[in-house]
Parts: sequence; structure tokens; C-alpha cells
Amino acid sequence: MTEKPLVTIYTDGGCEPNPGAGGWAAILLTTRADGSPHERELSGGAPDTTNNRMELTAAIEALRALSKPCHVLLHTDSEYVKKGITEWLKGWIAKNWQTSSKTPVKNKDLWQTLHAETQRHEIDWRWVKGHAGNEYNERVDRLAAEQIKKF
Repeated sequence: MTEKPLVTIYTDGGCEPNPGAGGWAAILLTTRADGSPHERELSGGAPDTTNNRMELTAAIEALRALSKPCHVLLHTDSEYVKKGITEWLKGWIAKNWQTSSKTPVKNKDLWQTLHAETQRHEIDWRWVKGHAGNEYNERVDRLAAEQIKKF
């Protein structure tokens, strides 16, 4: 049985203003069969969205880009994404997509898509402090900001 490849992912999303024009980005870091490092950048945006929708989209698109099941170390500076997927999602599903205060879950469509994308991977969700000098977090922040400028 072969071990799943390891992929390290950094994601970010944002809007200016919020809501408004948005951008998202991801960097996927892997090691090729010959041992050499490989980086892949992904980014996109939307003309009328929110920060949270862009943060979720970044994670979704990064996982979609993986062609086979992987062990993923996914870094996000969004506590909304990290807590949503690791703490809140199970309860939302059990309560038919209602929050603990019995209101509909915001961004349900993206949460459902993200949940579906996670099913084929083993994912270690990691929160990283934004704008704190982490090389890859700073890069995805810049890439997302470039996408916002297109709108």
C-alpha cells in the first residue's frame, strides 16, 4: 500500500471593501519524485463577495487542484475557516445547517462544497497568524490582493 503524498497548502482570501470585490489565493507545496521541491500558485476573484466567501473559496480550490488523495497540511489565517471545518461543521450538519442559535448557516453552499472536497484527503488544518512575516501566508495575501484589483 502506497502512502499518500504530502502537500502543504497556504490559503488566503479578502475583499475591498467587505462586502465588495474579492480575491482568493493558494500555494501548494509538494516534493517531486526526484526529491526536488515544487510550488503551484492558484488565484481568482469575484466582483461582489465577502472576505469569508473568499477564504472558503481559497481552501476549496486548493483541495480541488489535488489530482489524487493526499495528506494535506492546510494553513489558513482565517479562524472562521479553521473553526468552521474543525469545530462547527459536524454540529451544523446534525442540525440541518442551522447554527446553535437556530439561524441558517452563512455560506452554506461553500461549506457543503468544502466538506465534500475534504472527504478524499487526510487534512491537518492549521491556523497561522496573518501579516506576521510567514513567507507563504504573505505571498497568498499579495496574490489575493492582486485579484481584488482586477475588479
